[in-house]
Amino acid sequence: MATTPETAISGPATAVVRPLLSVRNLSKSFGKTSVLRSISLDIAEGEFLTILGESGSGKTTLLRIIAGFETVNSGEILMAGERLNHLPPYRRRVNTVFQNYALFPHLTVEQNIAYGLRVANVPKREIMTRVEQSLAMVKMSVHAKSKPAKISGGQQQRVALARALVNRPRLLLLDEPLSALDANLRRQMQMELKSLQREVGIAFVFVTHEQEEAMVMSDRIALLRQGELEQVASPREIYNRPATSYAAQFIGHTNLLQAEVRAGIARCHSLSWPVTLPDGKALFSLRPENIRLAGNCTLPSESPVVRVKGVICQQAFHGATELVEVECADGFAFSVRIASHDIGANELDLEFSSADAVPVLESPNGVSQP
Repeated sequence: MATTPETAISGPATAVVRPLLSVRNLSKSFGKTSVLRSISLDIAEGEFLTILGESGSGKTTLLRIIAGFETVNSGEILMAGERLNHLPPYRRRVNTVFQNYALFPHLTVEQNIAYGLRVANVPKREIMTRVEQSLAMVKMSVHAKSKPAKISGGQQQRVALARALVNRPRLLLLDEPLSALDANLRRQMQMELKSLQREVGIAFVFVTHEQEEAMVMSDRIALLRQGELEQVASPREIYNRPATSYAAQFIGHTNLLQAEVRAGIARCHSLSWPVTLPDGKALFSLRPENIRLAGNCTLPSESPVVRVKGVICQQAFHGATELVEVECADGFAFSVRIASHDIGANELDLEFSSADAVPVLESPNGVSQP
């Protein structure tokens, strides 16, 4: 599922360019436990790439390998064509912002930011200039003399970013840096972090297990599953055109329809729609929001419309919308997302475009709906 070094990084219409960073056929084991298997991934200059996956998927290990804190069993890492495998962390143009920020409590904000430059024996005047620039970049100049304990969690995160950016890396790695923040501050920092990344123009590789966070912030998402790349694509593509049943389920809600194809028609219980697939079993992803109340809106005229009746058996309120479980007369149940003000009668007439039933590969050990 991964991109290759020859693939255009930003999409099919983009010319092929040399990526900033290439990970090629990378594998990593701890003892007999295989953590990463044949990972190949390109990262472009100025790109915001999110490595998304559940706990134990290998995302932090991949980040640590890129940073130089872990070695690989096989494969290689290249930055602008230079092989990084045996370079120590301090010789890579890469900096990392960790989950706990690791700020020195006895140093002020500006001293924390300057620490790495002082260790590297950068001239004092240059240190002052670069620290001031970094503070201004993250809007923390007024807190330059404060200690970490006197500023908020969001402000501490900005200091950690400034400390990384002051070293002028070509690539910034972020290991779940928002996980310690409360929900409202986390949403605010998502937008600020994305805006900052655009402003400084540095490539960010962001690790998270939060699907919504990945969707909001990323140019592309690399979805990891049990040490392998399940899919690498833009948020819009990975949501609308998931490659596998796992990707479809992990990114948002979906209905997985296990169908039988015969003579160009897919059938799943009482549902049937035309397809251009060979005869046999096929699996489809149908997003709940793509199923609509019949007659409420105009569906694409070029795709056949599938209609179905059902009775509400469960519903969950989500503010402007409700996620409703609907059961058909034959017992088949599926989820529908409907505007809250549109829900009236218990029995619903529903429809969807056949184009919204997207064929997906069945992931090994994946959970399929009947």
